[in-house]
Amino acid sequence: MSNFDENPFGEPSIGDPFSDPAIRRAVSTPANRGLEDYNPFAEQGTQGTQQVRGASNPPIYGGIGATQQPATLQPSNQEPPAATYARTPQQTVNAALGSTLSLTSDVNQRSEPERKARAEEDMRSTLYNSNVNNWPPLPDKCCFQPCFHQDIDVEIHADFQKVVRQLYRLWIFHGCVLILNVIGGFVLILCNQSFSTFGLGILYLILFTPFSFLCWFRPAYKALKNDNSFNFMVYFFVFFFQLIVTSIQAIGIPGSGTCGIIMAITMFSSSVQGVIVGLLLLFIAICFVLAACGDLLLLTKIHRIYRSSSASFSSAQQEFTTTFLRSEHVQDAASNVAGTVVRAQMSGAANQPRY
Repeated sequence: MSNFDENPFGEPSIGDPFSDPAIRRAVSTPANRGLEDYNPFAEQGTQGTQQVRGASNPPIYGGIGATQQPATLQPSNQEPPAATYARTPQQTVNAALGSTLSLTSDVNQRSEPERKARAEEDMRSTLYNSNVNNWPPLPDKCCFQPCFHQDIDVEIHADFQKVVRQLYRLWIFHGCVLILNVIGGFVLILCNQSFSTFGLGILYLILFTPFSFLCWFRPAYKALKNDNSFNFMVYFFVFFFQLIVTSIQAIGIPGSGTCGIIMAITMFSSSVQGVIVGLLLLFIAICFVLAACGDLLLLTKIHRIYRSSSASFSSAQQEFTTTFLRSEHVQDAASNVAGTVVRAQMSGAANQPRY
């Protein structure tokens, strides 16, 4: 009779599968809602304690009774914190070095005009002080000051620097040999010999040392510096006589004031004192021979340089005319001499008797 309790005016429920009460309860159950009934903007209170699916709580797919519900995230106005990475010690050092290099480049770029100005100032000061006398190298507190400017590395061409240094060492060697000659003369005085060797040795040391520097080293220095024909001629003329004088000193003629080979041979005797004195004088004579050989060697080298250069005797005459005769000092001296001669002639003519 249950079938007759239904509404006679409604739809017939005979054969309707959804008329079963169990099916109706299953359809109306809230737990079985699908994606169509899901509201992501619903209140939080209606969501319960539902956990957010993520890496730590992954959703279950394909399981029996699993509900596929998307995870919900609350919007936030705060910016996410910057990611921090752990640096190795090498990366820290490289970063500090990079910042230091950038700072140094900035400083260099800012100081570039200052460095250029400083370099120009140093160049001007160098040019201004290029002719400052620096030879002989005397201390600042000395009563004498340097007389010449000499800088082989700057003023002499690189091809001739070796020759100029050899010539300079040869001049020093000449001075040392003359000092040894004075010592040998003093030893001869102790051996009851004549005083002439010692006295003439001091005279040679005082005269030859400065004059050799002025008369043949400085002309050779100027000739190789400026390719000056006149200085070449002065050097050859004076240095040739220097070679002759050094050869005579090496011979050691008695009474000439030098301890040469002949003086050393005459001092040898059977006594121990004679042998020691003879050996000392022979050593000095050998030094004179070495100095003469050095003179010949340097004379040959510089003559070879002279032949390979543009210097000549005609150029020397022209340079002598243009530089020496046109020098202000020479012209002043010539005018003074001419004025003196004219005044002497005028005074002589005035003193002549008149008839």
